[in-house]
Amino acid sequence: MKTVFLPLGDKPISHYPVQYAIEISAALGATLIVSRLYREDARSRGLLKGNLTVAEISSQEIQKELENFELKGDYKIIPVEGDDLIEAVAKFHQKENIDLIVLPPRHQDIHEAYFLGSVSGGFVKKTDIPALIVPEGYGFKPVKNILMAIKSGIIKDEKVLLPLEDIMKAEDAIVRLLQVKTPDYLPEDSEFNEVLGKLISAYKSSENATLFQGLLEHLNENYPDMLCVFRRKRGFFTKLWEESRIKKSDFESRIPLLVLKEAE
Repeated sequence: MKTVFLPLGDKPISHYPVQYAIEISAALGATLIVSRLYREDARSRGLLKGNLTVAEISSQEIQKELENFELKGDYKIIPVEGDDLIEAVAKFHQKENIDLIVLPPRHQDIHEAYFLGSVSGGFVKKTDIPALIVPEGYGFKPVKNILMAIKSGIIKDEKVLLPLEDIMKAEDAIVRLLQVKTPDYLPEDSEFNEVLGKLISAYKSSENATLFQGLLEHLNENYPDMLCVFRRKRGFFTKLWEESRIKKSDFESRIPLLVLKEAE
């Protein structure tokens, strides 16, 4: 893994997701890219006060905010220009390639009923960037036990597993697989990708109405440091992603959640 991307909002940055991004990128040996959206009026392009551009001013502001954190490893400050943060980051990803994006659950949302707000949810719904969602209040600790929850063991593109593999190698972690057989479970879902099978240290299956219910039943048995799920056409997020926001009543994670997106 080469790059971990951390997008910041306009409001004061939250301590926990930022420090987690710093720690996980250092553990992975990746460069942390810290970014923020800036808008440059066409009428005022070029140099501003003090011979600085809007991008340079934004970089200085980010650097000042990062002084409140314990920085580790390599990092870069790269503001992105545009009117929409998700679109701007997606364009950056096309040019530079982002291996993992670290997000807070609600970003700038204040709706306590939601686990994911429109910004963080939009990144997972509208981009193909693997996402690591870090709950507010969760301090970094080594990732030793990962619980992966799936409906189907079929994986079309094995590259989708690379972020998980990188975290496993860097942290010497194990992956326990929980296959939740929901009412729409098909016989072919029992087939497992060979690469996925090699990553798994333990397997268990359960029958539940939803994947979330299956996860809730088995969380206390595993005490994981991280959850891992797929976002694919027929699976966990099919109905949840009708809108970018996700209500806590539909899904909530109090530990870091790694969302891998399989090609559709």
